[in-house]
Amino acid sequence: MGARIAVVIVLSTLFSYLHMFHTLRTEALETLERHVAERATREEAIFQLAEDNHAAFNRALAERIRSLSQEEANARFERLFVRLPDGSIRNRPEGFDGTRQVGLFVPRYVPMDDWMRRRIVAGYEVLGQYGPAFLVRFKDTFLTLPEQPGLIYWPERPTYSQEAPADASVAEAEYFVGSKPENNPRRETRWTSVYKEAVSGKWVTVATTPLDMDGQYVASISHDILLEELMARTLGDHLSSAYNVIFREDGQIIAHPELDLKRAPGQSNAEAQQAHLRGILEHLKSAGAGQGAFALPGYGEYVAVARMRGTGWYFATIQPEHVVTQGALRAARIVLLLGVLSLVLELAIAYWVLRERITRPLLGFTQATARIAAGEFKVELDIQRQDELGQLARAFRVMADRIQHREEELRLANEGLEQRVEERTRELKDVHQQLVQTARRTGMAEIATNVLHNVGNVLNSVYTSSQVAKERVTEMRLEQVTRVATMLQERQSDLASFLQDERGRHLLPFLNKLGQNLVDERREVISLLDDVGRYSEHIGEIVKVQQDYARLPRMREPVLLDQLVEDSLRINSAGLSRHQVKLDRRLETLPPVLTDKHKLLMILVNLVSNAKYAMDHVPTNERLLRLELERATHDRVRIELHDNGIGIAPEMLTRIFQFGFTTRAEGHGFGLHSSALAAQELGGTLTVHSDGPGKGATFTLEIPYHPAQEGT
Repeated sequence: MGARIAVVIVLSTLFSYLHMFHTLRTEALETLERHVAERATREEAIFQLAEDNHAAFNRALAERIRSLSQEEANARFERLFVRLPDGSIRNRPEGFDGTRQVGLFVPRYVPMDDWMRRRIVAGYEVLGQYGPAFLVRFKDTFLTLPEQPGLIYWPERPTYSQEAPADASVAEAEYFVGSKPENNPRRETRWTSVYKEAVSGKWVTVATTPLDMDGQYVASISHDILLEELMARTLGDHLSSAYNVIFREDGQIIAHPELDLKRAPGQSNAEAQQAHLRGILEHLKSAGAGQGAFALPGYGEYVAVARMRGTGWYFATIQPEHVVTQGALRAARIVLLLGVLSLVLELAIAYWVLRERITRPLLGFTQATARIAAGEFKVELDIQRQDELGQLARAFRVMADRIQHREEELRLANEGLEQRVEERTRELKDVHQQLVQTARRTGMAEIATNVLHNVGNVLNSVYTSSQVAKERVTEMRLEQVTRVATMLQERQSDLASFLQDERGRHLLPFLNKLGQNLVDERREVISLLDDVGRYSEHIGEIVKVQQDYARLPRMREPVLLDQLVEDSLRINSAGLSRHQVKLDRRLETLPPVLTDKHKLLMILVNLVSNAKYAMDHVPTNERLLRLELERATHDRVRIELHDNGIGIAPEMLTRIFQFGFTTRAEGHGFGLHSSALAAQELGGTLTVHSDGPGKGATFTLEIPYHPAQEGT
């Protein structure tokens, strides 16, 4: 208990410290954020004023350029300016007063044209009007053309334009580069880096705004802005225990006090300041915000940042974290002391309450639980109490009554359970017997279906062969024999002379040809009848093969696989001829193989028959069935049948061997199913591949390779 109380005290103190720290930090961050927002708004006024001045000046300049005629511009240019012996163009020395007038400087390498004269005269007039008004808040105002000529109003240095070297260039000046369209596509006011002006020795920055007319860059207006007062306010006017910083978004410092405490060993003060600002900028970028207050990891500081409109600079106030943590620690000490005193008192009270109101009643519940576990459901508990323990006692008593009732029901249920199990067992035996009979009938139906399907394939060939034999017998020229016999009978009396005349001389050659013809016809009829006999024998074997599905495999016998393939083609020869299917045989001659001849023949007959029907929609001159026989591996033989028929859709490839599945309107879906089963019984596989509808199909039968010599 003492350890738990100690943990509670520590946690309470810790939570109090965290709460106070969070509260003080929130207040500090809010104070910093308000301070920074107010200071940024106050300090950005001069920069906002510069943008407003530039906007008004550019509007006036654009209007004056449009209204000024070229003749007037040329005349005023000649009166005001002159090309000096050094090649530059400046104000005419006679009567020029730089304290009241605008100065012009055109480097000697810049060619002059009418458009430039027009812009220079317009800029001279507008700058002469606006320059004195701008001088109230800005030390100077100057206008720069893209070709580098410049107009300046700077009373503090009236001879600036007259003293500039003839080949002076502003091409590398930051304010000039930042005004180009490629560097300032949004055509907004840009602010240069802070630098010390050589004449006054004061810190300044240049604000420049470009002017475009009709999509063409014509000039840019600029101010030099003194930063002495801004920097003095930034470094001197700050919150207690905090300091202010102004910096650009590229990390360049505008105003910053000395930060010796931030300097690492071997690191200069400027380097320490830059590293510090990089940490602030990285946090701003990662947070995705341009302002706000936050803690700066690694420096133990709180930072509030606000973006100064106009310049895009950042005004930041930084306060050390220990200012907040010291207040939180003082509050935590007080909380710790009060927590210890309160917990001691609570511990004494809790001890008495737990003993009198909790421990003793719980002991009664424990004893009652033990009695119920022993089968004694009559328990005595204090159910008169109105607190939670009284509710628990009443619920406990109800639970005991229900357990007793359930115990009685369970006993009665167990007594009848054995009888119900026996009845259910008899019912399951009856159902099992029915399922066995149903499965037997289903198997017999499938065997009968397969027998009918395979026998039907062979009967088609039997019927075709018998019909061809009938046609051959019908076409036999037996009536010619009768005619010859009648003719000889009519000439019996003068048979010798008849054989010598013109008709008789042709009789013997005719009889010879007729006899030869009858012999050929007889041979073909005999061949067809032999096919009928062989087909009939195969029908019997098919029946035997189907009967063998329900018993052990039949004896294997030596089989020449190439001859067996030819037999399957002969069985389907009539149908193949009728469908005008061309055959491409690629049969490797292999030694006799031990296998079930008739089962294998049944598979091949089914595959050849299916291939024949698959090419019904192919033009008759393009129907081709390719049969390949080869050794797949040392212990497997592969037989492939490829047709160029209608092909098989990808979603059908997994269903093609299912019982009853067919893609033909008159099909039954038994042939491929029974062939796949027969291939499994042979120890082989039957697979199919097709590149899609209209691209034909390839059925591949693989069986074990058992040479007859090894099996004997």
